[in-house]
Amino acid sequence: EYMGTRVETTMSSALGASLLFDDIFAIKAINPDGKKFQRVSRIVASSETHDMNLVLDVNTEIFPMDEGSTFKLAIASTLALDGTQSDGVYDQSGAPSLADMYEYVMHGRVYKLIPGASGGVAVYVSFGGLLMELQGDPKNIAAINLDSMVYLLIRRT
Repeated sequence: EYMGTRVETTMSSALGASLLFDDIFAIKAINPDGKKFQRVSRIVASSETHDMNLVLDVNTEIFPMDEGSTFKLAIASTLALDGTQSDGVYDQSGAPSLADMYEYVMHGRVYKLIPGASGGVAVYVSFGGLLMELQGDPKNIAAINLDSMVYLLIRRT
């Protein structure tokens, strides 16, 4: 029992250091401006806890999403469970990772941070051309830095 508790505590603190943001989102609309690509949909969602707004391109051929459904979204600096930062090379070892806890994972670069109206901020990330815009209170996304590489992780709730 003691060792299991210790490992759990160590893993939680490492995950806390690598998780830059996480919340539950509800999908408000899918492709509000019309569908542009066959395999990609643009979802519009709002978070339950942090009052954040999200616009995200998702490959819905491999991860279908429905209007009105909810999902957990996390943004992390690494997939390593011990918090070790990624060297930018995909780990093919099969070792357990943060990705094992989610159903859909993308890797990308933060390319723009824009101060918004009423003190908010918008973070823009490109995942190989699939885009994300996350808007809200800067304190909720203060750990996300311009030009940093991040992992986006999603699982259904």
